[in-house]
Amino acid sequence: MRLCIASLLTIVLRVQIAKFGHRSIDMTRLLIAGDHRGVDTLHRILNWCTDRGYEAVDMGPPAGESVDYPDYAVPLAERVVASDGQETGVLICGWGNGMAIIANKVKGARAALCMDRVQAEYSRWHNDANILVLSAEATGWGMMQEILEAFLKEKFDGGRHLRRVEKIAKYESGHS
Repeated sequence: MRLCIASLLTIVLRVQIAKFGHRSIDMTRLLIAGDHRGVDTLHRILNWCTDRGYEAVDMGPPAGESVDYPDYAVPLAERVVASDGQETGVLICGWGNGMAIIANKVKGARAALCMDRVQAEYSRWHNDANILVLSAEATGWGMMQEILEAFLKEKFDGGRHLRRVEKIAKYESGHS
C-alpha cells in the first residue's frame, strides 16, 4: 500500500511538472504568518506584496500578543499543501528555525529558512520549496526584499532535482 501511494505521488508530481512546466510562484496567493517577534516584519511584507501586485493573506498573529509559532506555522503549511500550488507561504519569527521545523512536519510542505538571495534561489531551483521562512532578528529589511524577490521569481529546475523531491514525497507517504 505504501509503495502504491508513493508511486501515485511520483506520477502526480511528474504530471504537474509536465503540464505546468517550471513554475514561478509569482502568480499564486501568498499566505503570510509569524509569531510575536515577526509581526512587525509580517506587516512590512504585506505592504511590500501589495505594492508589487501580489495577493497576500495575513494569517496572524494579532499585534501585541506573545504567541506560540506552531499555532501559526501549521495552519499555513496545511493550507499551502492543500492548495496544490495555488498558494505559497511566508513564515517569519525571531530566528526562523522553529517555524521551519514545524512547517516541515506537515506532509508535502517544503519550508526553507533563507538568510540570503542565493539560498532563496536554490530553495526553489533544487528543492521546489513552497514555504519561505525568514528571520526577523538576523535578516535586515533590504536583504529580506531580495530574498522575497528571488523566492517568488525563481522556478523549480526539475531534472535530477525532481528525483530528489520525489524521494521526499515517497518517504513522507511511508511515514505518516
